[in-house]
Amino acid sequence: MGNALEARKLTKDFGGAVAVDSLDLAVDAGEVVGFLGPNGAGKSTTLRMLLGLLRPTSGEAVILGHHAGSSYAREHTAYVSGDVSLWPQLTGREAISFLGSLHGSLDAAYRDQLVELFELDSDKRIRAYSKGNRQKVALVAAFATRADVLLLDEPTSGLDPLMERIFRDCVIEAQHRGQAVLLSSHMIAEVEHLCSRVAMIRAGKLVSVADVEELRAHVGTEFEITGDVGDLRGVKGVTSVSPLPDGVRVQVVGSPDALLQALAKSHVTSLHTREASLEEIFLSFYDEPTSPS
Repeated sequence: MGNALEARKLTKDFGGAVAVDSLDLAVDAGEVVGFLGPNGAGKSTTLRMLLGLLRPTSGEAVILGHHAGSSYAREHTAYVSGDVSLWPQLTGREAISFLGSLHGSLDAAYRDQLVELFELDSDKRIRAYSKGNRQKVALVAAFATRADVLLLDEPTSGLDPLMERIFRDCVIEAQHRGQAVLLSSHMIAEVEHLCSRVAMIRAGKLVSVADVEELRAHVGTEFEITGDVGDLRGVKGVTSVSPLPDGVRVQVVGSPDALLQALAKSHVTSLHTREASLEEIFLSFYDEPTSPS
């Protein structure tokens, strides 16, 4: 469907402290891409450059073929931060309407549907809202714009699990409508549920951009084997073997054919497999040393 969002060699240097270093990333229309990294990795700085709120030191951020921060890009982009700050004197409905007017358009019928789905009392003033309710206001406003590009930076911060599920449903609907979503989150399950691709950033540099299944292949598959299987440490693809009360736990990267052939010659009473979770993948990347620059 074509790139809706692009970062091209995007770099931000704050007087010698490089927050984002030559970052290349593209998100297609109708795609949800996860953006993972620890605090200080450069995620929020990248999002601010994509919004046009920060000027890159070098490189460029492009929204639908237009420079980030241009009037066209602003009209077609919606943003939710993880710490929403709103006007305390306004009601929730007034804040949603004002945010919609800043964007340029708002689907009123969808806004009303979202207010109901998120169980938001939109007649209360912002000053009376909890953090979670302020997040709901920002989410309703962002989704109701039907923006072509959604930039979401820890968007479910403060929401309870039921509201997190509503949020996920809204993202899936946005994807089906052809909207592009870049989702920065610490909630691995949220990213795993919604995203087909994941970009991992460390110290301002992308360490990986890949499909979730490709990333799982990086860590491999875990086998729990019960029985007398002998020594499997020399088997092709086996990266670790650890004892269990009645057998072993084996980690395999790549094809498990060699392991299965070895097990065919052994006495196996049970065999269970488990793919690596996205959290384990994430930790495996961050346990690896960075290459020297």
